[in-house]
Amino acid sequence: MLSKSSAKAFFLTGTAVCVGAFLLLTLDTLKQIPKQTNEQTMNESVIRGKNLWDKNNCMGCHTLLGEGAYYAPELTKVFERRGEGFIYAMLTDPQGIYPGQRKMVKYDLSDGEKKDLIAFFKWIGEMDLNGFPPKPDLVKPN
Repeated sequence: MLSKSSAKAFFLTGTAVCVGAFLLLTLDTLKQIPKQTNEQTMNESVIRGKNLWDKNNCMGCHTLLGEGAYYAPELTKVFERRGEGFIYAMLTDPQGIYPGQRKMVKYDLSDGEKKDLIAFFKWIGEMDLNGFPPKPDLVKPN
């Protein structure tokens, strides 16, 4: 059994080691963020697309980077999965793409706003998210 002074020293040493590890890991993460987010490729169009995403409360239905609602599809890798043409068509006439199914609100977006949202989705999709979201396993293992 530890004496009171030994227990105090053990606690303080353990706390100091854990705080030091936390600070080192935080610094390492902060150094990696610009590289993983492709911060250097962010342009005005991407920023306008993000502002449109927020202004229209897209997160009220969709999920992006694992955050948001689960009513509508996850859009982190939508540019990779569907491409620019599909996204543009969906933003233009969502009810025409999937007639008779759940319907996305038809926003009155200009061509420039649609292109800004597409640029935002492309930028998000190019982020290094350490494998998130995982690619669907469409092939059954033997």
